[in-house]
Amino acid sequence: MYTLAVKRDFVAQHYLIGDDWGAENEWHSHHYQVELQLSGLTLDQHNYLVDIVDVETVFDTLVARFQDKTLNDLPEFQDTNPSIELFAKVLAEAFAQQIQANTLSQLRVQVWENEIAWAAYQLDLSS
Repeated sequence: MYTLAVKRDFVAQHYLIGDDWGAENEWHSHHYQVELQLSGLTLDQHNYLVDIVDVETVFDTLVARFQDKTLNDLPEFQDTNPSIELFAKVLAEAFAQQIQANTLSQLRVQVWENEIAWAAYQLDLSS
């Protein structure tokens, strides 16, 4: 299986809701790092899994949507806890809607909120 990965970093804010998580319930920033991994069994006629320029263009558009924003204020996180697990799912689903390539079978997004904590979400694109 082939895998292509692209990574970006940006700052965004959030606050946790729904329980008492101490300081995490207060508005605060994270320097997020997001890695997008695309996988598939075959390459296209140019020996690409997918055109990396297309991947970077879509990825940069997604990052711009969240960069310097408070996640709680965005529709994707309305009335829900903006955890890194949910953030990974939101990013994966948004990316899957915008990238098209017949060679892709899986998409995985991994989100770090600091140097030691991350969450990931994976989508099967082959169906």
